[in-house]
Amino acid sequence: MASTLKINTLTGVTTAGSIAVTGEGNSTTTNLQQGLAKSWVNHNKGASINDSLNVASVTDNGTGQHRHTLTNLHANVSYAVSGSTIGDSSTQSQAYTYTYISGGDNASASVHSTSVVYYNIIHHGGTLYDTEMVQVLTHGDLA
Repeated sequence: MASTLKINTLTGVTTAGSIAVTGEGNSTTTNLQQGLAKSWVNHNKGASINDSLNVASVTDNGTGQHRHTLTNLHANVSYAVSGSTIGDSSTQSQAYTYTYISGGDNASASVHSTSVVYYNIIHHGGTLYDTEMVQVLTHGDLA
């Protein structure tokens, strides 16, 4: 028999923000909080946000160079970033590689930040390139 559980808040018994979820096969557990994306954004090449979670703004730093500012900061710089792009109609069939650049507004920067995520879009030929749509997300601990 199927049932429906309707609640507004989940709180762990031992630690309020930590809830273990039993995985497939009932042999492992996953921490629900650790498994959730802490931010994501979908924006166009002009840095106009189409939709987002925990992203205050996106800045276009030049061809293929972007950054987004988080609404709620990461607790430390040990968070993961991933993303994807969609090209324009003339280059849809060409391969693109998403490259995360930690810190700074350009490819030579090396400072990581808890409040700002920096990234470049690199065309398969190795040059910075503006694509029609960019999607970026982060996983890690929030402050």
